[in-house]
Amino acid sequence: MNIDQLKQVIEMLDASSVNELSLETEAYTLKLKKQGEALVAPPQQYASAPVHVQAQSPVPAAAAETSSEVEVDDTVTINALMVGTFYSRPNPDKPSFVNVGDRIEVGQVVCILEAMKLFNNLNAEVAGTVVEVLVEDGDLVEFGQPLFRVRP
Repeated sequence: MNIDQLKQVIEMLDASSVNELSLETEAYTLKLKKQGEALVAPPQQYASAPVHVQAQSPVPAAAAETSSEVEVDDTVTINALMVGTFYSRPNPDKPSFVNVGDRIEVGQVVCILEAMKLFNNLNAEVAGTVVEVLVEDGDLVEFGQPLFRVRP
């Protein structure tokens, strides 16, 4: 990445609602935060990009008492680590990395996020069954946006 590209990334971050951006290549890892903190480090310091997995909020006790047919959502989400374009497959001629009903393992690639011609694999940090794919192939996604629902 040259200095002009870096300036462009910083300007895009400033203009967006995103507070933090991470880019990783074989040569470097770049992490920018709007608070002014920036870190450029060699990739060996980051084994793989972390996948933020958040449990869905439980059903409130009062709501559970009012209906005997309330389902408890025991799924977790796999969220986007950066702003970019979501790709469900390695290229248009190949099948999707994962589909609804597939069993995934920790570390398995579940999609690709592309930003500024940098393609980043998103690896699962939870093993389970894919319950729902929340975005379409080619959609623009925001940082922290849920991409998959997984039942551990």
